[in-house]
Amino acid sequence: MPAITAVRADLTESTLDAIVNAANSQLLGGGGVDGAIHRAAGPEFLEHCRELKTHYPDGFPVGAAAALPGCQLSARWVIQTVGPNWHAGQRDPADLAACFTNALTEAVRVGARSIAFPAISAGVYGWDPRRVARIAVSAVNSASALASLDRVQFVLFSDELLALFRAALDT
Repeated sequence: MPAITAVRADLTESTLDAIVNAANSQLLGGGGVDGAIHRAAGPEFLEHCRELKTHYPDGFPVGAAAALPGCQLSARWVIQTVGPNWHAGQRDPADLAACFTNALTEAVRVGARSIAFPAISAGVYGWDPRRVARIAVSAVNSASALASLDRVQFVLFSDELLALFRAALDT
């Protein structure tokens, strides 16, 4: 089983094989984690996103995952996933869990041995951060792809999120 940890850091500076982007359904950049990844990965990353988007004219589905090259990031891969938006009525915990399990499966598919996650849907998408932490940790711990990885890390941008994820990891 891999080491599963939580740290407070900048996800775009992760040196793990893959980082997960909490993307929007249009895949063309936005705010928060998504915007930070787009800025750090450089303009070539947007071209990869545009190519992926051509396969999803109605938008990338909530919970799906797809790997793109990390471009200017240290991470070799960026795993795109779209979290459910609480404000838009997307409140099924299974949809949020799917973001984590599908991202793990996608990371293994492309040969990644380590992966870093943000707190998907805990920001502008309005999910309660405590709930996100519990669902994320449970989903990762139960994922069949977990056995193929050496390291899973939750990379969080605040002390509050870090404490919530560490508490979820300790239960």
